[in-house]
Amino acid sequence: MAQNNAKRPKNLGSTIGSLLSYMGRHKLLLLVVAVLVTVSALANLLGTYMIRPVVNNLADGSLQTLAIGVLVTAAIYGIGVLAAYGYTQTMVKAAQKVLFDIRRDLFSHLQTLPLRFFDTQRHGDIMSYFTNDVDTISEALNNSFTMVIQSFIQIVGTFVLLFVLNWRLSLVAVVCYGAMFFYIRYSGKRSKQYFTRQQVILGDLDGYVEEMIGGQKVVKVFNHEEENLKTFREKNEKLRKAGTSAQTYAATMIPAIVSISYINYAIVAVLGGIMAMNGQTDVGSLASYLVFVRQAAMPLNQFTQQSNFLLAALAGAERIFDAMKQQPEVDEGTIDLVNVRDQDGKLTACNEKTGRWAWSETGKQLVPLKGDVRFEHVTFSYDGKHPILKDISLYAKPGQKIAFVGSTGAGKTTITNLINRFYDVQEGRLLYDGIDVRSIRKDALRRSLGMVLQDTHLFTGTIADNIRFGKLDATQDEIIHAAKIANAHSFIRRLPQGYDTVLTSDGANLSQGQRQLLAIARAAVADPPVLILDEATSSIDTRTEALIEKGMDRLMEGRTVFVIAHRLSTVRNADAILVLEHGQIVERGCHEELLAQKGEYYQLYNGMFELS
Repeated sequence: MAQNNAKRPKNLGSTIGSLLSYMGRHKLLLLVVAVLVTVSALANLLGTYMIRPVVNNLADGSLQTLAIGVLVTAAIYGIGVLAAYGYTQTMVKAAQKVLFDIRRDLFSHLQTLPLRFFDTQRHGDIMSYFTNDVDTISEALNNSFTMVIQSFIQIVGTFVLLFVLNWRLSLVAVVCYGAMFFYIRYSGKRSKQYFTRQQVILGDLDGYVEEMIGGQKVVKVFNHEEENLKTFREKNEKLRKAGTSAQTYAATMIPAIVSISYINYAIVAVLGGIMAMNGQTDVGSLASYLVFVRQAAMPLNQFTQQSNFLLAALAGAERIFDAMKQQPEVDEGTIDLVNVRDQDGKLTACNEKTGRWAWSETGKQLVPLKGDVRFEHVTFSYDGKHPILKDISLYAKPGQKIAFVGSTGAGKTTITNLINRFYDVQEGRLLYDGIDVRSIRKDALRRSLGMVLQDTHLFTGTIADNIRFGKLDATQDEIIHAAKIANAHSFIRRLPQGYDTVLTSDGANLSQGQRQLLAIARAAVADPPVLILDEATSSIDTRTEALIEKGMDRLMEGRTVFVIAHRLSTVRNADAILVLEHGQIVERGCHEELLAQKGEYYQLYNGMFELS
């Protein structure tokens, strides 16, 4: 399982490079941040160094010089405070801009991925990209970026000033700081592996929670609450262990560094005191030196604290950038779909909607869209090993209503997936009006097809918005007309807000039949040249179904219709019925012809076989 393959980011350099490229888009803001952070860090260093002249002037008894020194120190710290306020506010703006770009590019790229990606990924894992992984990057940008710069400057500046103030004592400090860096490197290397594992397990847990919340009705029907809770506890326990392992090493950094810094401080305080008594250093230098030694642990602590966020952010960023590296859906098609009008017996392309379409390729004559679909010896497999369709050959003439029947897994839905080019055929050819569909641009091909699925999906918004999804510029009259065709107008009128009724949770406030009526209306408003109904009327009563079919017949007059149905009563008026079994067409004919053959269809129709 994925959570057992805990590794450090596979390509840390690439992940950092990708993140830096996003930050580079806002280099001016980040430059301002870097300058202000530098000013703040230097102010802190210089303010601490000012202890030396202030203490020495106090020993000399010059109150005026002492007052000047105190005022200068206060001014330095004041500048540091203003710089700190400036860089925190600027960093917030820069971080949000970077996160905006990442979210936008991630969502945009996901839209280009083939259906296969979403068929093989759990939605919870995908949602985790936008929530957990983006949040870890946000945390790192808002806190770690500035802290790392500031800590680096303070560490380097502190070491330089320690040698300036007393190079002999600094030799002792170097040994202690070397021990600190050694432990930080060791602990960070171990933590990195566990932070990556934590992100993977967190995505797995999110996916499980999303599935269970979305399927609560099924859970309650089968009384699976306890079993689901048990599974959740197991996954949650894995996350707890991964989180504990990730934090165990990281959490030891600060205590270890603090302990080493205390030892360092004690040693240099004793040695420094001896040197001051022997006249080898002045009191002001020793006072400033000891404060620097005491403060030296703070930037190291900050650095180690931020390393936790950085490790989590890099693990999250790698998941996001890996998703963004997924190959988009390939579209090598060059043929487009255009509206046409007849001028003097010749088809010409036009912008206005005419109800007539043609395939257009640069430098070639327009080919009228008729809806002639042909499979020529098509073989297809989802995994490359187990064929779903085996040497399928079939045809649908323009204006025909073609029905597919057969048991589950026979390949009915796969045929419609190939027509839409959700997947491409592996052997044979699929022709659309004599054109290989691989030569047609996918957006043009899908624009010519209307599809109503058995699993209806409605979006959050009004009923009118959901119908308008089929045609974004549809007028209210067009929406109502489409609803009437789908026989949805009557029930919509009875709702309290009519077409302005807001739907949430995938239309949970409507019945399954009403949801499918809206899905059919959505296809009707698009007025597509070809319609595919994949179990589209499975949840609608027989009377309503008959009315819908009449509306669809009017809508699709002269066009090709593909129907997948379990209820054989819905396909009796089809021009051709294709019976599929085990990926092959075993019978073809109209309702009466197939009954007369007394074969597979006859037995299915009379209930001797079940469509299972």
